[in-house]
Amino acid sequence: NQIDLHEAMRRGVAVFNAPFSNTRSVVELTLAELIVLARRIPEKNPRMHRGEWDKSAQGAFEIRGKTLGIIGYGNIGAQLSVVAEAVGLKVLYYDVAEKLQLGNAVKVNSLEELLPQADIVTLHIDGRPENQDFFGAAHFALMKPGALFINNARGHVVDVPALAAALRSGHLGGAAVDVFPEEPKTNAEVFESELRNLPNVLLTPHIGGSTAEAQRNIAEFVPERIMQYINTGNTQQSVNFPNILLPVQPGHRLIHIHANVPGVLARINNVLAQHHVNILGQYLKTNELVGYVITDINREYDQEVIQALREVEHTIKFRVLY
Repeated sequence: NQIDLHEAMRRGVAVFNAPFSNTRSVVELTLAELIVLARRIPEKNPRMHRGEWDKSAQGAFEIRGKTLGIIGYGNIGAQLSVVAEAVGLKVLYYDVAEKLQLGNAVKVNSLEELLPQADIVTLHIDGRPENQDFFGAAHFALMKPGALFINNARGHVVDVPALAAALRSGHLGGAAVDVFPEEPKTNAEVFESELRNLPNVLLTPHIGGSTAEAQRNIAEFVPERIMQYINTGNTQQSVNFPNILLPVQPGHRLIHIHANVPGVLARINNVLAQHHVNILGQYLKTNELVGYVITDINREYDQEVIQALREVEHTIKFRVLY
């Protein structure tokens, strides 16, 4: 969320992230939160620090045999379903895309089907703009009385005032939130939210991926992807470029990034043909804005060819890999 992907793409800059590096960390945080909420620890811990002894089973329950509703069955949601089953939870999941069911997880066809059945609902969807306020008052109303709600996805996907209202009314039994629509830019800034000081609400400062293991995984994964892009042209797992995984090829490799308009590939090939350059392999992939062409050629190129390729109409960026 910190990089303007559209502008980077327009300028021909590939952006990579580490989609699997913090998966386990987020899964473990989610599992810990749902257990802590089920035992109402966010209420009892501060009372103990104030010297208040509140030994009561009211509102507390075991998670074994309860139903966990996972919304978003991607890397995190799918792994969470496996871990949740291991501790005795029944798992339902909803996703807009068709996903392989793991273990005994059961797919449902809508939120309207999932929410009334789940004792705990957890969000693991992406932050695309159309997911703004994805989960709101109507959805909270469909949840079981006393159910728990967890958001470790993106702050803007939940209508926070609606969540606060559901908690104040007592309809929800508790919530854990790690992400917020507006977050402090530094640790020195004050955190403001309607969710502060509400009963059985666990708030954390966007630490889902903040573990030593996750940070090490990211530090290893991202540079490797960037070096593959620089050295081979591979864009696999780029978040703003068409994804291409290239085979090893002898000869020389040229990369051409251009606006996604008709005729550019033909112009590139015409330039090569006019200079009697034979193509060993060529790979093209596009998205809504850019086209990404990798061309492997069989002989030494001269500067005249390179300059002609740079001047192809609609070129954003051109470079010679080797």
